[in-house]
Amino acid sequence: MEQINRIELRGHVGSVNTQVYPQGKVSHFTVATNYVYKDKNGAPVIETTWHNVTAWETKGIADLDSIQKGSKVYVTGRLKIQKFTGTDGMERTSAEIQASRVVVISDEEPLVEEM
Repeated sequence: MEQINRIELRGHVGSVNTQVYPQGKVSHFTVATNYVYKDKNGAPVIETTWHNVTAWETKGIADLDSIQKGSKVYVTGRLKIQKFTGTDGMERTSAEIQASRVVVISDEEPLVEEM
């Protein structure tokens, strides 16, 4: 049986931190996605989720410098969960997307597809 660990995100970039190492350039950034639904009274509710993304500059991710705060992006990758002990001694869990492809979407392209 084939196993799949694939994540697709399309949203707006929040914070961006790009660093250069001997192995190459890496960018850590956040992506906000919105889920819109109506509450029991019919009023629209927007639920925003922030995702942590790590992207190494590779063939599928050519130009990390084009990822800027506020940019619209399409990200594909895999989910990675890590457990660590914080400075306060408490065990914590962190989830991040390890990107295999990042595409900056132009302002003319809609962020949400029509259904």
